[in-house]
Amino acid sequence: MNTNKLLIAFFSCALMVGCASNQTDDSDQAAAAKAAAEQQAAAEAAAKAKAAAEAKAKAEAMAKLKNVFYFEFDQATLSADTRADLDAQAAFLKGSNSKIRLEGHADERGTRDYNMALGERRANAVANYLIVNGVERYRIEVISYGEERPVASGSNAAAYAKNRRVELK
Repeated sequence: MNTNKLLIAFFSCALMVGCASNQTDDSDQAAAAKAAAEQQAAAEAAAKAKAAAEAKAKAEAMAKLKNVFYFEFDQATLSADTRADLDAQAAFLKGSNSKIRLEGHADERGTRDYNMALGERRANAVANYLIVNGVERYRIEVISYGEERPVASGSNAAAYAKNRRVELK
């Protein structure tokens, strides 16, 4: 009889230990799942923060770049200063996949048709320079407004100089 009591006590203890280990395993699994969920949430938050920081850095870099390029009277050739500014734009644009629009403008001197053609030649000069420097052609739209959208009013040299331009948008 002592043996039976001893066996019953032994199996009872074994049963309790087995049940206790299942509860521990369940709580360990729950803790592991919670830790994994917290780790995933932290990774997602870090990825969002990194994306936001990259977007902010891109916007700041873009703000520093010139996006208006000026031309001499009746010319569509790029000056050395303009080429230097376009080199910086090309380097920036090669690192993104955004599309751009080049808007060509002219001052009020000359006929409407001539100024439309001149604005287009200017915008194409900028586009060709960017293409040669690695910006894909399909990302560039060229449009001419001729003399239709002046930024400076007046019929003087200062106003004319401001209106002879290509704007990168």
